[in-house]
Amino acid sequence: MAAQASVVFAKGGLRDRIDAFFANLGQGMSAYAQHRSRADQVRALNAKSDAELSKMGITRDDIPRYVFRDLFYV
Repeated sequence: MAAQASVVFAKGGLRDRIDAFFANLGQGMSAYAQHRSRADQVRALNAKSDAELSKMGITRDDIPRYVFRDLFYV
């Protein structure tokens, strides 16, 4: 299977290119913030004892599934 990448060049004037730049920058920052938030949640859950996790209804093996449950259906 071949990988394919799309390159999009901004058309229009300077204002359109600046708008596109900041839109892409915002999307990147949003993705980074979401990743950091989930990584922090995984760390916090890993720091809990097995008894605390059991009270939450999850096991240590379930932590990634629990943290990313809104992104994946397993």
